[in-house]
Amino acid sequence: MIPDLRRAFNAGFTVERYAALQGFLDGAVGFHVDFRICETPLFLSDAVTGKLVEAAHEIVAEVTSPAYLAEAHRAVPPELAVPGEEGLPVFLQVDFALVRDPGSGEIEPRLIELQGFPSLYGFQWLLDRGYRASYPAMPAGFTPYFGGLDEVTYAAYLREVILGDSAPENVILLEIEPDKQKTRVDFSVTEDLTGMPIVGVDQVEVRGRKVYYRKDGRPIPVERIYNRVIFDEATRKGLDLGAIFSRALDVTWVGHPNWFLKISKFSLPFLKSRYAPPAHFVSDLHEIPEDLENYVLKPLFSFAGLGVEIQVTAERLRSLAHPEHYILQRKVDYEPLVITPDGGAKAEVRMMFASRDGRPRLINNLVRMSKGAMMGVDFNKDKTWIGASQAYHAPGLSY
Repeated sequence: MIPDLRRAFNAGFTVERYAALQGFLDGAVGFHVDFRICETPLFLSDAVTGKLVEAAHEIVAEVTSPAYLAEAHRAVPPELAVPGEEGLPVFLQVDFALVRDPGSGEIEPRLIELQGFPSLYGFQWLLDRGYRASYPAMPAGFTPYFGGLDEVTYAAYLREVILGDSAPENVILLEIEPDKQKTRVDFSVTEDLTGMPIVGVDQVEVRGRKVYYRKDGRPIPVERIYNRVIFDEATRKGLDLGAIFSRALDVTWVGHPNWFLKISKFSLPFLKSRYAPPAHFVSDLHEIPEDLENYVLKPLFSFAGLGVEIQVTAERLRSLAHPEHYILQRKVDYEPLVITPDGGAKAEVRMMFASRDGRPRLINNLVRMSKGAMMGVDFNKDKTWIGASQAYHAPGLSY
């Protein structure tokens, strides 16, 4: 979106430099990154950066408003509700497609999804370092960070958010089989940045209201849990995690598991931002839209793109046993705006917020590039210049 930077980057690209990027990332964590890294970052113009920032803050304000929070409890089924003080969400992610506005012809963000759950905060710090180390054509001074943060102060802020006033050994990153997750690279980087251990759910001991894990055979008390467990995965694997998630515990959740559902696809029908496409609970539809080809069907309680249907029919909508558990959202047409050696790539930008005092702060971003019908791996097989990336904007802007 900044033509001069794109031309310079593409002209300087070589497969050897891309291999160096992959080697940098793998070498930093000691294993191969389990998802595809895009050959290129995204270079944002001042205008697009400003719109992304405006849109992200607008959406976050809506889902943290008293009016929305009064409704949000309906997103959490009783069997998934986790006891304990929730406060406000510690982590917020807002995903935008970059589209071409049909009226103005300008590139603008359009909301795809959002979540009140941690994203790849550690990995994006490493990816920034990898791009800079591997590509001489990276523009000087451009940054992926917001709010005046840089590589050093971003890492420090992340430590403060996760650790609070606790010693690192009394804080755990909690996950189901962490060594088998595609996001294990983020766990590893976060462990290095904070000093806290990565602990599987099967390694946790609960004694009354106290939580422990073992280190060198000794029980170590847990004061804070950086939760990365997704209930959908636990259900699919038939795991009973009631000892951890169904009782009141003397721990601080960073952030509380209920936010995973409270700020999610459930939020979409409540949003009135001009950056948010129309979305409806199927149960609330007075009539089925005649142009269903322009809508996508999303199940509330399935994640990572599972269960999303892009070819919706009236018969399918009428057949839903629980229409209140589905969202019908108007499709968004991604613009293939990133020029690559074999065609344009589409971009989705995740604006990443974190809070240590109840006030969400925009701190970083994540990008996914695609040349398929959707962003998922299955739609991008055998394609290049797609995958995980990061967006950079000009220095000196007050975002």
